[in-house]
Amino acid sequence: MVTTTQESRSWDEVPDLAGCFGPYGGQYVPETLMNPLAELSRAYNDARRDPVFISEFDRLLRDYVGRPTPISYAERLSGTLGCHLWLKREDLCHTGAHKINNAVGQALLALRMGKRRIVAETGAGQHGVATATVCALLGIECVVYMGTEDMARQAPNVQRMRLLGATVRGVEAGSRTLKDAVNEAMRDWVTNVRTTHYLLGSVLGAHPYPMMVRDFQIVIGREARRQFLERTDSLPDLLVACVGGGSNSIGLFHAFLDDPVEMVGVEAGGRSDRPGDHASRFLGGGAAVGVLQGSRTYLLQDETGNVLPTHSVSAGLDYPAIGPEHAFLRDAGRVRYGTVRDAEALKAFQTLGRLEGILPALESAHAVAWIMREAAAFHGKNVLLNLSGRGDKDLDIVERHMPEERGA
Repeated sequence: MVTTTQESRSWDEVPDLAGCFGPYGGQYVPETLMNPLAELSRAYNDARRDPVFISEFDRLLRDYVGRPTPISYAERLSGTLGCHLWLKREDLCHTGAHKINNAVGQALLALRMGKRRIVAETGAGQHGVATATVCALLGIECVVYMGTEDMARQAPNVQRMRLLGATVRGVEAGSRTLKDAVNEAMRDWVTNVRTTHYLLGSVLGAHPYPMMVRDFQIVIGREARRQFLERTDSLPDLLVACVGGGSNSIGLFHAFLDDPVEMVGVEAGGRSDRPGDHASRFLGGGAAVGVLQGSRTYLLQDETGNVLPTHSVSAGLDYPAIGPEHAFLRDAGRVRYGTVRDAEALKAFQTLGRLEGILPALESAHAVAWIMREAAAFHGKNVLLNLSGRGDKDLDIVERHMPEERGA
């Protein structure tokens, strides 16, 4: 839901009216975007208080997306780890990932604003597929920008977007990944702002996007909290989720912020700790506070402020900055962040498949891998992992990295 029936929580006081999460967030954009952002803020603040909008959003989540998604107990994997592992099954959403929750909300908002054209960026392709899907449902023109590097490694999702009627525009600039796709989507939006809404896919960018995307994804945590209490009569001891920009993780974490529950966000450790070999903003090598694509947050940059290249086997985590609310929660000590290397994520992908019959997205496999590595510290504890997406899109990548499994 967009509004909450629960009592007001202290963590709900951020962002402030300027869109800041403490020293992070805000609106660091050209003057040409200030009016469109103000228009979007007004429209969202009106919509989130409108029972008709909320009802339609809830209806589509229920009848089209397939919510609520279940929580599953991973019995066989739990037996090998020594902790009790539960999975919040966002992989069972229509289109195969959590991204559609936000896509539904923003597409409805675009129609409310009278905009019949949507542009979006995508890395792993799941946000692009979700946006194309909702645009097809609602009769909205859809253009998705995607780095050509990501198009090559996520070819099935490119085909899905095109089959759904979207125009997919490859981006050759820069590293040809998610950061560059965001740049091109923003340029399109500035040029066509009168008729076009930019459907940003994560808790990134200028205000109101980090707040708005979070609010559309909070359904994950609210469901999980209620479901876990119903199943166990208690709260989990630990929450774990992968973190690229951070929408699936903030969607899970936010409902538990006032509870005595530990939380861990897992970043992409890539190939090594060397700059350019990973996408871990809190790893220490190259991470500093700066401004990127409209928001002040932690990002990977060199001594002169140039954004560093990144690497991850998972396209959805291959991004140099983290959402400003995550930066705020990290500094506040409420959430801690760890890293997982490519090889660990690939092993976790295989392990979850063979023990539980679930192929996770490589993004989610990072969270699985962190639990596999750290499980001894949580012996006998209840661990809830947000399985943010399914791994169909990653089969070619996994096969290339694990060729010995082809004939297994």
